Amino acid sequence: MFIDEAKIRVKAGDGGNGCMAFRREKYVPRGGPSGGDGGKGGDVWMESSERHNTLVHFRFNPEYKAQRGRHGEGAKKTGRDGVDIVLKVPVGTIVYDEDTGEKVHDFAHADDRIVIARGGRGGRGNAQFATSTHQAPREHEDGRPGEERNFLLELKLLADVGIVGYPNVGKSTLISRISAARPKIADYPFTTLEPNLGVVAVGDAKEEISFVVADIPGLIEGAHTGSGLGTQFLRHIERTRLLVHLVDVSDASGRPDVVKDVEVILGELSNFGAELEKKPMLMVASKIDVANPEKLKKLKSWCTRKKLKFYPISAVTGEGIEKLKFAMAEQVERVRTRLSAEHAEIGQGT
Repeated sequence: MFIDEAKIRVKAGDGGNGCMAFRREKYVPRGGPSGGDGGKGGDVWMESSERHNTLVHFRFNPEYKAQRGRHGEGAKKTGRDGVDIVLKVPVGTIVYDEDTGEKVHDFAHADDRIVIARGGRGGRGNAQFATSTHQAPREHEDGRPGEERNFLLELKLLADVGIVGYPNVGKSTLISRISAARPKIADYPFTTLEPNLGVVAVGDAKEEISFVVADIPGLIEGAHTGSGLGTQFLRHIERTRLLVHLVDVSDASGRPDVVKDVEVILGELSNFGAELEKKPMLMVASKIDVANPEKLKKLKSWCTRKKLKFYPISAVTGEGIEKLKFAMAEQVERVRTRLSAEHAEIGQGT
């Protein structure tokens, strides 16, 4: 089961109440007030973890509450602080405040950790209110309530390469060919109902380049408005560094115009509104072992006019697969180098 969205409610611990007490010991004359302070309520933390890859554990347990602080006691004993709780989320999770819609945090890296609800402060005991003119105070405070918040969690896959295209163009077959991933493969539309991830390694042991490829479920016209599987998976392409657009050039798809197919998918990427159309893209003609020569020629000519790199492949026979893998690795490394340089400049500027 792939769960990429969840709603949770969290409650930080309330602070413990302050105590009202007076010392009454045989050898302590004028003992005075001795009420201790209440303990602080526990915080609710959220931490990104590479051991989690879905939000399914929040689907069945959406409410979380930290421990309250212990009340203060006599002899100026401060109550014990409440125990914090830590909620683990997959890397790539974005946290939104459900009530305001504000983005709280983007967990883009492993072991990132923030407080999402703070525990209440403990109340003061009556010993805190003693003064030279008010030596027997009976005032004491209740603990402050802990924060109570509602969050929307949204998971976006962290993949270097996103494979996009119409349903049944061969995306799952390609990812099974270039990586160890074994997605479900069948000859009906929308076989892939959740993204599949695979790790691809290119080169020898000394200069190996590895990157993560995501097989995004098939897109159709109107996907950006929710048609087909819609925006449910379009958002996973946002974090990718490279798009590989697969186009079926055989007659099995039943769609006669390959260029129209390409333009429809490009339109959906553009209309989604996250500048997906500006990402580097490789055009791939799939199923060339059973290709319609006219479709292949038309797509190649279109790519030449648009100055897009074009790779004909057959995931069944293996033709063109290695060339495509090296092209993907080259593009991913180029983007990684550029991003590293940008981060270095930002670091020097600060």
